[in-house]
Amino acid sequence: MIEVALHGAEFFARHGYYPQEQQLGNQFVVDIEVSFNPANDFKDDKLSNTLNYEQLYLIACEEMKINRQLLETVVQAIIDRIKAEFDFAETIKVRLKKLNPPLKGKVEASSVTINYKK
Repeated sequence: MIEVALHGAEFFARHGYYPQEQQLGNQFVVDIEVSFNPANDFKDDKLSNTLNYEQLYLIACEEMKINRQLLETVVQAIIDRIKAEFDFAETIKVRLKKLNPPLKGKVEASSVTINYKK
């Protein structure tokens, strides 16, 4: 089993339940981990034998641009896109952190994590 991952991909987005959150926006951090069983070995050094983490980043980037109320909805959309584009993915884990969420006290981040297993 091989795991390809992105850690700490940063985005500005307007996700949030309250209108103020959608208007002001916030900083978010995305972590993605995808595991798969390789069909070939890596001796020939070809990108087609693995999962391209650049594509993972582009999926996250596109989904982060779509304003949503719930972080869960964003995370599920990222997982659904990864499943569609990499049907050989065995497990997918996506964590979305909202930095400095608008709460009454100081909080570094809130987060949602969803795990998918084929």
